[in-house]
Parts: sequence; structure tokens; C-alpha cells
Amino acid sequence: MYIIYKRYRERNMKKALVTLALGTFGLGVTEFAMMGILPFIAADFGVSISDAGHLISSYALGVCVGAPLMVAFMRTWRLKKIVVLLMCVYFAASAAMALAPDYYSMLAMRFMAGLPHGAYFGVASIIADRLSNGRKSATAVAIMCSGMSVANLIGIPFGTFICQVASWRYIFAFSALWGLATLLSIWRFIPSMDALPDIGARGQFRFLKSLAPWLLIAATLLGNGGVFCYFSYYAPLLTDHSGISVTLLPLMSVIAGAGMVVGNLTGGMLSDRIGPGHTGRLLQIIMFISLLSIFLFSHIAWLSVVLMCIITFCLFGVGSPQQLLLLRFSKGGDLLAGCMVQLAFNFGNAIGAYLGGIPLTKGYDYNYTALPGFIMAAIGIVCYTIFCRRYEKLAKNKR
Repeated sequence: MYIIYKRYRERNMKKALVTLALGTFGLGVTEFAMMGILPFIAADFGVSISDAGHLISSYALGVCVGAPLMVAFMRTWRLKKIVVLLMCVYFAASAAMALAPDYYSMLAMRFMAGLPHGAYFGVASIIADRLSNGRKSATAVAIMCSGMSVANLIGIPFGTFICQVASWRYIFAFSALWGLATLLSIWRFIPSMDALPDIGARGQFRFLKSLAPWLLIAATLLGNGGVFCYFSYYAPLLTDHSGISVTLLPLMSVIAGAGMVVGNLTGGMLSDRIGPGHTGRLLQIIMFISLLSIFLFSHIAWLSVVLMCIITFCLFGVGSPQQLLLLRFSKGGDLLAGCMVQLAFNFGNAIGAYLGGIPLTKGYDYNYTALPGFIMAAIGIVCYTIFCRRYEKLAKNKR
């Protein structure tokens, strides 16, 4: 009877984790598809590309605002109720973007679409951790996050194709339908879970008095920012510096997405074997070496593609260990801590894109975008090293 019960429980856990991954897939498509369809939206609304770029910034701003709002208003709710509401907001925003009549309404809806992003990752991480019951927690969180990497692999290229043959509005219509299907799946497969202990809105921030979460947040921001110094400009680097044909860029996008998918799952499994802190530091070291190699050797076409794949592997490989570690070191502030990786991720995107663009404004070639990147990654390694020496053994005992 115990074996039957164990298999039943594991089967239900897998369904719940896949359900959570459906949500991260939809969020991934909604966030990243915009980068490939900006020219189409700009032409449709009669605005410049730079103005259309504010639609990306608006989403990122929504991500940053949504996390503290969740802490303020939903910290006493049951976890399933929170993800249901977040998915409802995602569904409504996606439907509104598909029907947006002008640029400014689209800008507002992009902000609304960003609100549930970080909050969803935060709550879903807690649910995944509880479902694993302390066994292979990092792998469970990685499965939950896998939807984001799959979105980069197939969702975004497919969305760009739809935009080219039909209209960009169909992408967000698809997102709305996906959100509705995910909502129904959450209602069916996510078990009811007790709310987290309520220690007040101010108590949610108390864990930030410790050094450990700051080291993790810094390592996340620096590692991700370092990658995006290069990755924000990887397409022109491949074509103008590495000599790869423009017609092969869609294939390069798929290869980069494949690196993300494999890296995400590998990071989770590796964390359960050697520890999340050691995994994060190892992948950050590989990031540093790869960015340095891009700076020195990206003029070699085949090597440039290999390094791109390694970079995306590491970018998503560090996600689940970072998410899990912040939960481990955020007693009383689980909801806020669960969102912190996404906040650091988005800040890293913005800072990395800006710093990577500085060499280009000075007239340097595209390989110089990796120069500030490997400097940031090196500082991130220092943060991880300090964390591992002071807290990694403690992290293994925290459940």
C-alpha cells in the first residue's frame, strides 16, 4: 500500500510541477516575444523603434512593482489562491494587448502583464519546494522554471514567424488562451496549501538584514548582467564579427534556446548532487571563461556559436539554485525572496544591455560587448565564493 501511495503522490507531484511550468512558459513568451516583433508593432502604431522599446521597459517595471504589491496584499492568502489570481491578471493583460487600439494603451497593458511575472515565480518556487518535500528541491524548482527556457527555444521563434505571416496580435491572443488553459490546469492539479505564517509586511523584509541573501542577489544580478552585456548584441556579433549569414539567425536562436533548456534542467540536478551554492559558483566560473573567450576568439565562426550555447546554458543553469538558495535564507520573507531572482534578473538585463552598448558607442567592434561582461561575472564569482565559504554547509541543512 505504501508503494502505491508513493507512486500516486509522485505522479500528482509531476502533474503539479508541469502545470507550474505551463505558467512560466506563457510568461516567457509574453516577455521575450516583444524583442522580435518590435518593428511590426512600431509600424502598426506609427511610433519609432526606440519608442516601441519602451514596451520592454514597461514590462520590466511591472515585474519590479508586482513583487512588493503581492507581499503587501496577498501574504496571508493560501498559495493556490495567489497563483490563480496572478494567472487571471496574466490572462486579462494578454487579451488586452491583443486588442490594444493604440501605443499608450499597449504601454499600460505591458506594465499590467509584468505585474504577475516575478510574483508568480516566487510563489511557484515555494509550491515546488513544498511538493518535493525536501527531496530534490532544486530539480523541482528547475522543472517549474523550465517553461521559461522552452519559451525561448520554440515559443519565441514561432511567435516571430506568426508575426511575419499574419499579425503580432495573434501572439498575445495565443498567450491569453494559454493563460486560460494554465488557469484551468492550476485549478485541477495544484493542491491546496496553507498560507505562509504572517509576520506583517515589514517582517517580509527582515531577512535582508543578513549578508547571505545580498550575496545571492548580487551574484544573480552580476552574472545575468554580465551575460546580457554580450547577449543583448549577439545577433550583430554573429553576423558582422563572426561572419555568420543573416539567414542562419533563426537557427542560432533555436540553438541558444536549446542551451537554455538543457542548462535549466542540468542546474537543478547538479544542485541536488553537489549543492546549489557550489553549482552556482561553478556555472558562474564557466560564464566568466566563456565571456573572456568571446572577447578573444569570437571571430572564429564555429567557436562563436559554441560559446553562445555555453553562455545560454549557464544563464539558465544558475536560475533554480539561486531561486532555491534565496528561499533557504529568507525565513519569514519567503514570498519576497521568491521574487528576488526575477527582480535581479531584470535589473541585470537592463544594466548589462547598457554596459555592453558602451564599447559600441565608442566605435569598438561587437566582441568588446563581452569586455564589461566578464568583469561583472568575475565579481559575481567573488560573491559566490564568499557565500559558499560562509553559508553553503548551512544551506544543505535548511529545509
